[in-house]
Amino acid sequence: MRNGRSHAGRDLVLYVFPRGSDEPPRLGLSVSRKVGGAVERNRVKRLLREAFAQEAGRLPIGADAVVIARPGARQLAEKDGLRGVHAALRALIDKVDGVSRGEPLELTAERAAVEAVGSDPAAQSDVAADAVGEEDE
Repeated sequence: MRNGRSHAGRDLVLYVFPRGSDEPPRLGLSVSRKVGGAVERNRVKRLLREAFAQEAGRLPIGADAVVIARPGARQLAEKDGLRGVHAALRALIDKVDGVSRGEPLELTAERAAVEAVGSDPAAQSDVAADAVGEEDE
């Protein structure tokens, strides 16, 4: 099982997973029939791909992003088009650790663990060692 983070909004859910490479972020989409018929689902997917193309540079290097469209995504796409879908995706990407810094996702997760511990150097080294050990499993 992969370790990642999820960020939920009203119409979309974003999962971000570390991939362990220096490649640009990749996108996976899940748009179920609850969103609508084939035409509506394809429109939502097309808008999500376009919005992701505009926002991918802000995601951490070596990340896999999976976007799940909730049923409300169809209304968002119909009402606001690309602008609305882009705004919803941007709001979720803003919640991701390492956004706009271009840092690898693994380093960002390790840094977040260290920051959560505080300024205790002994605890920081334990957390950093645990974070490195978890990646090997």
